[in-house]
Amino acid sequence: MIKAATILAAPEEHGANPLIPHTYELVVGIFSFLVVLFVVGKILVPRIQKTLAERTDAIEGGIKRAEEAQAEAQALQQQYRDQLAEARHEAARLREEAREQAAQIKAELREEAQAEARRLVEAAHAQIEADRQAAFAQLRTEIGRLSTDLAGRIVGESLEDEARQSRIVDRFLDELEGSNAQAVR
Repeated sequence: MIKAATILAAPEEHGANPLIPHTYELVVGIFSFLVVLFVVGKILVPRIQKTLAERTDAIEGGIKRAEEAQAEAQALQQQYRDQLAEARHEAARLREEAREQAAQIKAELREEAQAEARRLVEAAHAQIEADRQAAFAQLRTEIGRLSTDLAGRIVGESLEDEARQSRIVDRFLDELEGSNAQAVR
């Protein structure tokens, strides 16, 4: 406690006001303040301003790049939509072409099948006609032989001569066919 009393008593001894500093302290304080002010004003403030400007540019550039990227993304999205619409249109066109080709192939196959059916029917008719002609010739031969045998029995003599037999049979069958033709008309 003695020290506190001495410190409090010291200003009274000097006769000076403790709130007013000494002149050398004021000069040193002002000089120190000016040095700090110079260092802060000439060195720190420009660096701080430069850093703030760089940050501002980075932020504004980032925003600008983001806007550009967004605009580019929207353009790409629109391009994608256009391509998708074009692809859908192309797919629809291809489907329609495929349908047309299928209808054409179907018509061609139907036409070929009908032509094949006509050919088969004509071949069948030709075969039937050939079979009919063969049957008619065989029947004619058989009728001629039977007629000759019957005529030989009726006449009582044998008609063995082939040439004569053939002429008689042919004449008889021609007369028979002529009478059938007149009956049909």
